[in-house]
Amino acid sequence: MRDALEVASTGSAARRRPGRELAPGKLALAMNAPSLLVMLLVLAYPIYYAGYLSFHRVGVGQLRSGNFPFYGFENYVRLFQDPLFLLALKNTFIFTAITVSAEIVLAVLVALLINQQGIWTSRVTRLLILLPYAIPPIANGLIWSFIYSFQFGFLNRILFTLGIIDQPINWAGNPDTALYAVTVPYIWRTLPFAILLVHAALQGINKELYEAAAVDGASAWHRFWYITLPLLRPIIVVILVLRTSFAFAVFEEILAITQGGPGDATWVAAWYSYKVAFAPPFNIGAGAASAYVLAMIVSVLAVVYVTFIYRRVTA
Repeated sequence: MRDALEVASTGSAARRRPGRELAPGKLALAMNAPSLLVMLLVLAYPIYYAGYLSFHRVGVGQLRSGNFPFYGFENYVRLFQDPLFLLALKNTFIFTAITVSAEIVLAVLVALLINQQGIWTSRVTRLLILLPYAIPPIANGLIWSFIYSFQFGFLNRILFTLGIIDQPINWAGNPDTALYAVTVPYIWRTLPFAILLVHAALQGINKELYEAAAVDGASAWHRFWYITLPLLRPIIVVILVLRTSFAFAVFEEILAITQGGPGDATWVAAWYSYKVAFAPPFNIGAGAASAYVLAMIVSVLAVVYVTFIYRRVTA
């Protein structure tokens, strides 16, 4: 028994030697190894494989044979030679500019409204603000497709009742209005996210700043321009980047309302990638290349955000 105790104590002492202990960094890495493996499988491998497909010829015949011939940059060259892809990029930039700018302006206005303690509408707005955000994107698109309906849409009926129009307008079926019509459902669905961020930032502003400004005779507009807006700029920049990234990948509203039509009026980059890859002739390599181009554009915008905008705002 004594020998066994001596061996056990010797072993425990050996385990307690400083040279045998794991460094904190290695210990943290060992503990996080499963999560790192999951991230590699869930994120890194699909990104790598999509890049692999973009440099190969991948169609129905190649999928059947399992042989993907190396294509080099041919998919990317053909991509930028396709007028439809350039039109999709143009529509994506227009869609993003409209939705992001409108969301920022509306988010600030609505957040200021619900931040007012003495107005009864602030309580009602707080209850209803999350309703659009809880609706699935496809369901949201279907709802607005009925609202935009040329024959029995509620929007035309309301405008008829108010005497604004004398004949129905085909909002989603007219090439001149279709892209702008799709922006409204998207803004309606994603606006609550921006409102919540701005409202949270407003809650963090010291009320004594407003009291001191009021004592000095500053009007409500001056208090907003010189106190509220400068303190909201960091969160506004965050909203700008997040909403830009998501707007560049808009897909559900396009699918539910216009399906890229009428004609090619509402073709955006994500819809182009989907149609090229999963519609005849099923050119998956070109679809992966277009998705990578979209990802690179978003990455460049993120770098511009970090380098030129966020540092200036937070400096």
